[in-house]
Amino acid sequence: MTTLDIHQIRKVLPHRYPFLLLDRVEDYEEGKWIRALKNVTANEPCFQGHFPHHPVFPGVLTLEAIAQAAAVLTSVSMGAEEAGIDKVYLFAGIDKARFKRPVEPGDQMIINVQMVRRLRSIWRCAGQATVDGKLCSSMELMFTYQKI
Repeated sequence: MTTLDIHQIRKVLPHRYPFLLLDRVEDYEEGKWIRALKNVTANEPCFQGHFPHHPVFPGVLTLEAIAQAAAVLTSVSMGAEEAGIDKVYLFAGIDKARFKRPVEPGDQMIINVQMVRRLRSIWRCAGQATVDGKLCSSMELMFTYQKI
């Protein structure tokens, strides 16, 4: 198994609190797939307004967590000479986004992303977020990066 802790994730993603949505990479195969996790706690800033009396993790943030996992997969697949926080990963498209069940405080989202295709500097991936083995969100995404 190939894992990345939060310190290693921070070396390849430019995201920081409150928008870094991955806690750990549990395993990956370069250029193929990645499995990451996000522990959803009651302290998430979004719960102040979404919704104060019945907190639900916003669906768009589950999609962002999938996208961040895809960016980590891309970064570790590019090799050390190209990887790093000097890049910002940008959506080029989202297809087939689906929301199947809510994510709440105390849930641990498992994020699985599969690389579908790469054409020069544009990647296409498919991803799913699950809690307790049940699908919460899924999508196909296209993205690219820019050096910053």
